[in-house]
Amino acid sequence: MREILPALERWYTARVPFGLATVVAVSRSAPRGPGAAMAVGPGDEVVGSVSGGCVEGAVFELAQEVVASGEARLATFGYSDEDAFAVGLTCGGEITLLVRAVTPASDPAFGRIAASVIAGEPVTAATVVDGPAPRGAVLAVWADAVVGTLGTSGLDAAVTADARGELALGATVLRHYGPQGQRREDTVSVFLQSFAPPPRMLVFGAIDYAAAVARMGDFLGYRVTVCDARPVFATPKRFPPGVEVVVDWPHRYLQSAGTDGRTVICVLTHDPKFDVPLLEEALRRPAAYIGAMGSRRTHDERRARLSRAGLSEAELSRLRSPLGLDLGARTPEEVAVSVAAEIVALRWGGSGTPLTLTTGAIHPPATS
Repeated sequence: MREILPALERWYTARVPFGLATVVAVSRSAPRGPGAAMAVGPGDEVVGSVSGGCVEGAVFELAQEVVASGEARLATFGYSDEDAFAVGLTCGGEITLLVRAVTPASDPAFGRIAASVIAGEPVTAATVVDGPAPRGAVLAVWADAVVGTLGTSGLDAAVTADARGELALGATVLRHYGPQGQRREDTVSVFLQSFAPPPRMLVFGAIDYAAAVARMGDFLGYRVTVCDARPVFATPKRFPPGVEVVVDWPHRYLQSAGTDGRTVICVLTHDPKFDVPLLEEALRRPAAYIGAMGSRRTHDERRARLSRAGLSEAELSRLRSPLGLDLGARTPEEVAVSVAAEIVALRWGGSGTPLTLTTGAIHPPATS
């Protein structure tokens, strides 16, 4: 949704109806996850993708029908080898889409949701997918505000509570309720799509490798900060546009920086006087990934220093060192690819094994 939001906001502001198809459920080896979106606007302009090309033609026609009728539709696409010309997913997975028409009249909250996403303000959009509630109805939930309704006050209250919980986690899920929000019933399906601010990547050590890692982090959608105590190296001109550059002692900056369960920390300082106090701080705070550069000898010496500083084995086990996957990388850019590969693998539970040597689904269900 973030990728196609500029076009959607333009159409919405111009009060031009458009069809919005959103992936609300997937199974097996589906090419795109929940939240992936495609929209059809004026002049048959298409933005986004829900399957990487497999079913976009059928979704285009469905979106046009929904705009014409004003009635939201639910559609499921899977794989079938019975008809070579059938519309389906060649990967063998299955996706369920909610396709609805969006206008200021049908979705008065959309404008505020779009503004919040663009401003980096956390918001969850809760949309009725199926059941005895108005399909396509949207409830927008912020930490301190709610706009819209899903049809009943009880359902609104239950969904609001869950939406705020998912927003804290940055999660997107499909939940089920009774018509009045009863949690032990599953007659109403509601898609909760959270738009949390981009996760942070903190890169310490303004060396050539840091520039490549920062560029890769920006490409992956992280909000990247590079920190180094040496002003001669920590200069914005050495890093990609949009990357924040801070001159400060690494451990001191980290003490004042907010981290959460999605934060990535890459320690490239390669100097004990910087990286040991920095890792003492990092390994005692929430983060999704904490990696440190260095040889195996450097790693052993660093680990011994951290142990003497009082870190427990559980805390030390969080450290990915030497950081990155074994790709045979040599250049800063190649090393950045290996670091990014490890971050992605850790996020989704991947093994890092070549796919030619694995079996089963390429995209197993996410565990978190």
